[in-house]
Amino acid sequence: MNIDLLKRLCETPGVPGHEHRVRDLITSEIDGIFDTVETDPMGSLLCRRDAVKDDAPRIMLLCHMDEIGFLVSHIDKKGFLYLQPVGGFDPRNLFSRRVLVCTDEGDYKGVMNPGGKPIHISAPEDRKKVPDVGEFFVDLGLGEAARDLVKIGDFVVMDEPFLEMGDKFVSKALDNRIACWLGIEAMRQLGDQGKGAEIHVAFTCQEEVGLRGARTASFAIKPDIGLGIDVTLACDTPGIPDKDATTQQGEGFGLHVRDSSFIADKALVSEIETLARDKEIPYQRTMLAAGGQDGAAAQQAAAGARAVGITVGTRYIHTVTEMIDKGDLQAALDILVAYLAAFDG
Repeated sequence: MNIDLLKRLCETPGVPGHEHRVRDLITSEIDGIFDTVETDPMGSLLCRRDAVKDDAPRIMLLCHMDEIGFLVSHIDKKGFLYLQPVGGFDPRNLFSRRVLVCTDEGDYKGVMNPGGKPIHISAPEDRKKVPDVGEFFVDLGLGEAARDLVKIGDFVVMDEPFLEMGDKFVSKALDNRIACWLGIEAMRQLGDQGKGAEIHVAFTCQEEVGLRGARTASFAIKPDIGLGIDVTLACDTPGIPDKDATTQQGEGFGLHVRDSSFIADKALVSEIETLARDKEIPYQRTMLAAGGQDGAAAQQAAAGARAVGITVGTRYIHTVTEMIDKGDLQAALDILVAYLAAFDG
């Protein structure tokens, strides 16, 4: 397993609309794998491997590059930065965080905290309040000089390292650098197999703010089959009923059949399920009551496509402690390679 690549993908900053560093990293990794590689006007990286015949089915893997983060919206006279979120945050996870402020000229380390009194001078009622996201600010430790270094619109990400912990990987941005890793590694392992299909791997932008890059990419490619590659919830942790767990870590990849953005193609679900059983690849069916993923964009583009999600259950999602199971990630890779390889030339 190429752990170094996953580490570099997770630690490279890139929020919606600012995915260029992740795109550059992916571009450097895919040399020789695809027949064509281009960046579309929105910033998605569109990669195609040709089939051996003209009437081959067109399969699209959708792997979004962006992570949740912030854009700088205001800098006060003392140099404190105020932010607007790009992606969904729970404010309870934002207290006392180290962050990286990314500018065109360089990156600056900072700390994020909410406005208000510290514990030594606050009242008990103050300590019960959960601030809104807009109440948090970033301190670069530079005072007024920050005004000359940071611009409105510069982006901010959490600044935490990738960790390997037993059978788990822990990092910020596993949502969705997992998919970027799977898109690269699946095509590497595929080799010369699967030449009976025209395979597109779209490393998309701006998923966390509404599947935006996936929509434009899907309209350009017009796939017959769309595979939305993403994380999903693994709420197999204390305090959550089993019925809400979504996935159990260690039980295989998630075969994603429904969320609020799409309902997977029933026949395609059965096809992949049969293949997983035949190849003895562990899997579990998954559904979400809310949320969406790029597979929906492929399904709804142009005249439509058959679509399904291939997911990896992730604990503590949208935090700096996102956690996945190594075996689940391997199972997701195995099913992608097996599915694509089945399209003989």
